[in-house]
Amino acid sequence: MNNNTLTRCVGLWLTLATLPAWAQTSPAPAASSRGALLYDTHCVACHNSKMHWRDNRAAVNWPSLKGLVRRWQDEEKLDWSDADVDEVARYLNARFYRFEAPQPALWRQR
Repeated sequence: MNNNTLTRCVGLWLTLATLPAWAQTSPAPAASSRGALLYDTHCVACHNSKMHWRDNRAAVNWPSLKGLVRRWQDEEKLDWSDADVDEVARYLNARFYRFEAPQPALWRQR
């Protein structure tokens, strides 16, 4: 094995060795999330980004944000599941608010 081949092998190994750590720290784009899709499909017609940045916004923390998402989906009779409400609230939180939110459950006890 010559020196050039060895250098390439080491470089490839280092890239592959760090890939799992990189994948864990790089969040998926918010625009491709289920919450983004639901929001863009059902809400964005009336709620532009200025609404989320206004001074007297109604959402002041995570529970109030989630409550507002639930309230408006009820008003619009969207019949979203709890998971849908959570996804939209998480999308809005990531995009606009940055409130401390609980981590999503990876599994549920039965």
